[in-house]
Amino acid sequence: MLIGSEAEMIDYGEKFAKSLTAPQVIELLGDVGAGKTTFTRGLAKGLGIKAAVTSPSFTISKLYQGEKYQLAHYDFYRLEDPGLMSEDLEESIRDPNMITVVEWGESIRGVLPDNRKVVEIKYIDENSREINIR
Repeated sequence: MLIGSEAEMIDYGEKFAKSLTAPQVIELLGDVGAGKTTFTRGLAKGLGIKAAVTSPSFTISKLYQGEKYQLAHYDFYRLEDPGLMSEDLEESIRDPNMITVVEWGESIRGVLPDNRKVVEIKYIDENSREINIR
């Protein structure tokens, strides 16, 4: 699917959230600036989260409370060895009320469940992205 603006990306994430039931793991794939956090903002909106969603690049993880589910947002970009964060992630994955979003998950791929949803976001140009879900 082709996305033509930041607003469309948020809308797409919001609609995607409506199809989710917890527990669910979503792995986001895409280069820096592809729109992973923007997609997550839409996802959060769809889950009824009122807080501002920002990239957890420096904090590694952020937790948000939605109307029905919680959202755990992880970003392993800066971690070659996730150490204790992989244990934190495992707890999140097992939580029956949690939607877990993982960016830059290469270092913890062995922790991610096989039944996760993978959302690949490809940068086309300044305004356009292509999204594929598997």
